[in-house]
Amino acid sequence: MSTLRSAKSLSWLRLMLLFALLLSPVRALYFYMDGTAQRCFYEELPKDTLVVGSYKAEAFNSATEAFIPTSDLQILVTVDETFDNDHRVVKQTTTSSANWSKFMFTAADSGLHRICFTPSGSAAVSVGGWFSSGQGVLGGVRMYLDLAIGASSTIESDDKDKIESMVGKVKDLNARLQDIRREQVFQREREAEFRDQSEATNAKIVRWTLVQLGVLGLTCAWQLSHLRSFFIKQKLT
Repeated sequence: MSTLRSAKSLSWLRLMLLFALLLSPVRALYFYMDGTAQRCFYEELPKDTLVVGSYKAEAFNSATEAFIPTSDLQILVTVDETFDNDHRVVKQTTTSSANWSKFMFTAADSGLHRICFTPSGSAAVSVGGWFSSGQGVLGGVRMYLDLAIGASSTIESDDKDKIESMVGKVKDLNARLQDIRREQVFQREREAEFRDQSEATNAKIVRWTLVQLGVLGLTCAWQLSHLRSFFIKQKLT
């Protein structure tokens, strides 16, 4: 009897855990879009809430019957504040690729925000939907979307590698700037030393020139005096 009660309790516990998992919020999802039809989502956001969206688009390839990234597919992302006359806070267009694209904004005020995705390009074709398409696909474009709302730790974790890379580059730039600054200081010191040496050399040259002029003047005076005495002795004057 106790074993039966334990089994029943365990079954109820499993059901409660499954129910809790079903009720837990899930932000990561994927959906289909047919042709250039727009798909929108609405989020009620408090003021100053940071939202980072990551998305990736793939187009249906009829030859391979699979969804693949292609440069012929572009996705327009728009975010509007419905409470403020549809004021647009985000508008960007990206090309489909294997890498995830991102958009980011901060809620300027509390209210309902509309996040829309619009495919375009030659790959944004309609395949007719599930019931009319022979391939059995829901649309010609498959979108993957992951929204991080107010989860700064998650955002920091996702961008940690990029931030570390940027920090490393900034440190390298600072080191190079320090090297350039040291080189500039060294060049200024050499320039000042060369200027002082040039000024000292010029001063010596000027002094030596003055001494030579003085000696030359004295020599000329002595020669004139000697010639005058010679002329007087020879009675030539």
